Amino acid sequence: MTFARPFGFVVALAGLVLLAVLYRTVERRRSAQVLAYSDLAFALGAFRPARWPAALLFAAFVASTGALLFALAGPNFITRVPVKNGTVVICIDTSGSMRARDVEPTRWHAAVSAARTFIDAVPPGTRIGIVSFSSTALAIAAPSDDLEAARDAVERIPPADGGTAIGDALTLAAQQMPATGRRIIVLLTDGVNNRGSDPIAASQQIGARGITIETVGVGTNDSGQLIPGTAELADLDADALRAIAANARGRYVEARDAGSLRSAFRAIALATVWQKRRIDGSFPFAFGGGLLLLATFFVGFAAGRFP
Repeated sequence: MTFARPFGFVVALAGLVLLAVLYRTVERRRSAQVLAYSDLAFALGAFRPARWPAALLFAAFVASTGALLFALAGPNFITRVPVKNGTVVICIDTSGSMRARDVEPTRWHAAVSAARTFIDAVPPGTRIGIVSFSSTALAIAAPSDDLEAARDAVERIPPADGGTAIGDALTLAAQQMPATGRRIIVLLTDGVNNRGSDPIAASQQIGARGITIETVGVGTNDSGQLIPGTAELADLDADALRAIAANARGRYVEARDAGSLRSAFRAIALATVWQKRRIDGSFPFAFGGGLLLLATFFVGFAAGRFP
C-alpha cells in the first residue's frame, strides 16, 4: 500500500493519537467530577460493570475517526484486475516425443493437465483457443470466452503421435487471433521441430503483429529416453524455445515435472491475462469511517453516553 499524500498520513496519525489522548483526558475528568459529588463506595460499585460499553464506544470512535483521517492521506492499493480484450491460444505438442516418461506419467498427460490449470487461472471474459500439433497443426477450438467450452476442448486433444510442426502451430494460432487487444500464444512443447515451416521465422512474423509468444519446454535433455517406437532421443530444444519467445516479447520457462509445469502455466496466466493496477482506497475508508462514526454516536445516545 502507498499514499498519494504521505504527509497527510503523518498528520492523520498524529491527529488520531492526539484525539485519543484528549478523549481519555476528558473521560477521566468527567469521572472525577461524578465521584466528587457522590458516595465513593457506592459510585465505584455502580459504575464498574459499565466499563466495557464505554471502552467499546471509545474504540469505535477512535477507529471511525482514524478511518476518516486515513482517507485524507489518499491510500492506494495494488491489486490484480483482468486484462480487457484478452485472447489466448494454447498450442499443445502431441508429437510422438510427448509420450516420453521423464515427466510422469508422460509429457503428454502433464501438458494436458497444465492446460486445465491455465484455464482455471484466467478471469471470466478471457477468450481461450486450443491448437494441437504433431506432423500437422489442428485447431481444436477457436478462441471463445466460454471457459467451460475451453475445458471441454482440452479433453479432445489427440494422443501423442507423429512429428513436430511447431512453425505450423504458431501460424495457425496467430490466424485465430483478433486484430486488436491483448493477444498471447502459449506454446507447450519439447521443442524439437522436424515438420512444416520454420518456427523461428514464424515467431518473428507473429511478434511483428504485436502478438506475444510464451514458451514452455517440457522434459529434459539428459533423460536418455527414446521416442516410443523410434531410435530418436526425446530431447528438449531449449535454445529454439528461447529464440521463439524472444522474437515475440515473451519468456521461456522450463518444466521438468508435472507439478512445475502446472505452476508455470498458472504463473503465465497471472502475468499475461491479469494486470496489476493501483486502486484509490480513499472512498472505502471515508465511507466505512463515516458509517462507523454515525453508528457510534447513535449507540452512545441510546446508552446515555457521548463519545
